Amino acid sequence: MTGPRRIYAIDIFRGMTIALMIIVNNPGSWAHVYSPLLHAKWHGCTLTDLVFPFFLFIVGAAMRFAFVRWHYYPSKKFFIHIFWRTFSIFMAGWFIHAYPFIRQDWDWSTFRIMGVLQRIALAYGITSILAIYLDFRKLLIVGTGILVSYWILLWTGGGSEPYGLETNLVRKVDLFILGETHLYMGTGIPFDPEGLLSTLPAVVTVILGYIVGGMLHTTKDFLDNIKRMVIWGTGLILSGWVWGFVFPINKQLWTSSYVLFTSGIATLVLAILVWMIDIQKWKDPLWVFEVFGTNSIFLFVMSGLWTKTILKIKFDLEGQLTSGYNYLYETFFVQVAGNLNGSLLFALTHVVGWWLVLYWLYRKNIQIKL
Repeated sequence: MTGPRRIYAIDIFRGMTIALMIIVNNPGSWAHVYSPLLHAKWHGCTLTDLVFPFFLFIVGAAMRFAFVRWHYYPSKKFFIHIFWRTFSIFMAGWFIHAYPFIRQDWDWSTFRIMGVLQRIALAYGITSILAIYLDFRKLLIVGTGILVSYWILLWTGGGSEPYGLETNLVRKVDLFILGETHLYMGTGIPFDPEGLLSTLPAVVTVILGYIVGGMLHTTKDFLDNIKRMVIWGTGLILSGWVWGFVFPINKQLWTSSYVLFTSGIATLVLAILVWMIDIQKWKDPLWVFEVFGTNSIFLFVMSGLWTKTILKIKFDLEGQLTSGYNYLYETFFVQVAGNLNGSLLFALTHVVGWWLVLYWLYRKNIQIKL
């Protein structure tokens, strides 16, 4: 097998995305968060709504380089590798949901089946199979077909409000297949933003990343390639924005317009990073983000386990029991910076803390792959 070539800008982009993920996932209090660090309530797109599609886009871009070791040939070893990587990431998602493994009478009737890592696993696995067999043109055709078909399905299957929270087809499919007790309840009703049907357009996010990764992989002139990426990214943004008038940009439904819009932004960000790193040679100021990018899935798992752990531990705060998470926020961060800035400082402290953990792994050249 041939070792894959690396594009430093992809590693930096991954690291920046992971750092932003830690910030948006770990405010001191959800009641005190700056608006760009919150998801859109339903339709729309905030800075926070870019994190997940950016990560999937990067998965696709990196996939193009990783497949060099398989010579883009669908061998038995390739399929074994894809299966176990898909399986391990999916099971890591279940591991986080199950932790700390305490269920009264071992009742798993409310166990959430889907989730972030589960979507990453499925989108990675499906795209890998498509990419090993299809060239870029055919991948674009398949991706376009998925996005258009998804629009038609939601439009015709959601009744009078096809894109409403309670009436959308994504929810109906999950209720039918998974059951309401196995869905996410954060919206107040059983609805999973990482549902089964909405995973299909998420596959297209990975495909678009794979295509842009192909642009970088085959280029001999970075400046010319950046121009093509800017044109491509701008076209995706405009297409998504226009489509959004009839098929709203919506992360929780992972609408087709959302796929194009966020993938376009991701393409432009990556183009800027390629310009900074490969043309201007501004690598040194950005190396801190490379640390985050080296063990990204491991970090996602460990940060999730850490948060669930300190939420379970109880402390006395003014005569009432509260979680370790809230205790830290109230007794230190609020006192230092107030409610709103203290909440942000709490999140930034997590960024620094996890960076130090990953820096130790980075220095030891330890990469924990799932």
